Amino acid sequence: MYSSSLADAPLVREPAHAPVAHLIRGGIVEGIHYGSVVVLGADGEVRLQIGDIEAAFYPRSALKPVQAVAMARAGLPLDGELLSLTAASHSGEERHLAGARRILDLAGLTEDHLRNVPDLPFDPVVRDAWVREGRLPSRLAQNCSGKHAAMLYTCVLNGWSLEDYLEPGHPLQQAIAEILEDLTGQRIAGVTVDGCGAPLFSISLHGLARATARIATAAPGTPEARVADAMREHAEMASGSGRDVAAMMRAVPGLLSKDGFEGVQVAALADGRAVAVKIADGANRARVPVTAAALARAGVDPELLTEFQGEPLLGGGREVGRVRPVRSLEPLAGAARA
Repeated sequence: MYSSSLADAPLVREPAHAPVAHLIRGGIVEGIHYGSVVVLGADGEVRLQIGDIEAAFYPRSALKPVQAVAMARAGLPLDGELLSLTAASHSGEERHLAGARRILDLAGLTEDHLRNVPDLPFDPVVRDAWVREGRLPSRLAQNCSGKHAAMLYTCVLNGWSLEDYLEPGHPLQQAIAEILEDLTGQRIAGVTVDGCGAPLFSISLHGLARATARIATAAPGTPEARVADAMREHAEMASGSGRDVAAMMRAVPGLLSKDGFEGVQVAALADGRAVAVKIADGANRARVPVTAAALARAGVDPELLTEFQGEPLLGGGREVGRVRPVRSLEPLAGAARA
C-alpha cells in the first residue's frame, strides 16, 4: 500500500537532456556532453536545473547509500568501515575483500552464499596485478560484494531466506523499495536488474538528490546518520585509493557523495544542499567536472574543488584543452561560500 504523501512515480520517457559540458580543443568546441543536473538549496528547493531532472532513470550505484540505510533500518548492526563498505562500489583492494569476508563471518556465511556476478577487481592497477598472479574472477572481488555480504547478513538477522535474496519480491528488496520511496518522496517507476544482479529501482534525478540530502542531514544516531558518517569517515572503503569520489569527500568538509555507472553522481552537505548529475553518454570525464561545478554553484568554495576540474586534453603531449562545464553552472557572483 502506497503512502498518500508520496508523489507519483516519475514518467518513463526519453530524457530531455541538455548540454552540460563542452570538450574544448584549441579554443574550439570539439564535442558536447549532454546530461541533466539538479542543485538543491538547504531548504530542499531547486536552485538550478539543467536538462530533465524529473524523468525516470536508473541511479545505478549512486543508490547504494539508500540501500545501506534500508539495511540499517532492518537491524544491520554495522558501523564504521564495514558500513561504508556496505554502500560501496569498491576497487577490489585487499582491504575491501577482507571487509566483505568479515561481514560474511559475522553472518556465519561464506563467499559461496553470495549471488553477485564473479568479476575481476574494478581498479585497473589492482586488476592487472590480479591477472598477473593468475587469479580468476570472484564474487568477492566484484565491486558490489560489500553490499551483497551486508544483504545476506541482514537476511540472517531477520530470518529471511538466503537463496532468493535478489528477487524483487524478497522481504529484503521490498524493505529497500519502501525506504527508497520514503527518502525520495516518490513512487518507484520501474524495476530491473543491476550489473551485480541486485534489483535496480528507477526514480528521478530530483528524487535521488532529495534522498541523499535526507541522509546527509539526518539526526545523530539514526540509520541515515550512521551511513552518512561511515561513508564520510571511511571514504576509501566506499570506493578506493585514488578514486575521485573519495578525494572529493576528503576535499569538502562534511560532503557525502556516491558515484554510479553511466555517468551518475550525487553529493550532499550536512546542511541539506545537494546536487545530482547524470551524463547522458556515461562519460566520467564529464561527470567529475560537472559535479564539481554543481557543488560550486551550490555554494561550496571553488578552491576546494580545483583538483576536480577535469583531466587535461593532450595534443602532442601537451595540454591543448579540457572538458568545461557549461556557463550556466558557473557560481553566482557574490554568492556566499561554505
